[in-house]
Amino acid sequence: MARPDLCTPEEIRQLVDQFYGRIQADAVLGPVFDQHIDDWPLHLDIMVRFWSSILLGAGTYSGTPMPKHVALPGLDAAMFHRWLDLFHTTTSELPNRDMANQADELARRIARSLWFGYQMNREPNRMPQELNHE
Repeated sequence: MARPDLCTPEEIRQLVDQFYGRIQADAVLGPVFDQHIDDWPLHLDIMVRFWSSILLGAGTYSGTPMPKHVALPGLDAAMFHRWLDLFHTTTSELPNRDMANQADELARRIARSLWFGYQMNREPNRMPQELNHE
């Protein structure tokens, strides 16, 4: 899925900065992120590496996001939907439509995976609910 010619590193930085600017300003998600992120510039750099790796195949990210997310208390499907809405709002403003479409598809997959993992960790004896998002 990664395509080295999909976008530039600057376009990824723009996506990350604009998206997390929206996250920080959001009344629901902002406080959750602020409570768990001590160093925003470092987090943004990590997210640039993450998105560079999955969009471009840059191989600049190595990490395991699942344990960090399943450790967060009180997440619900509405928060994942909000995250996706803010992400899509950001990508809808990007002039590079190929990048925007690819990033949107990957974001949906990431949100679904994290939501499933979160539920399975919190309630291992219960079937996880689907994250239905249009």
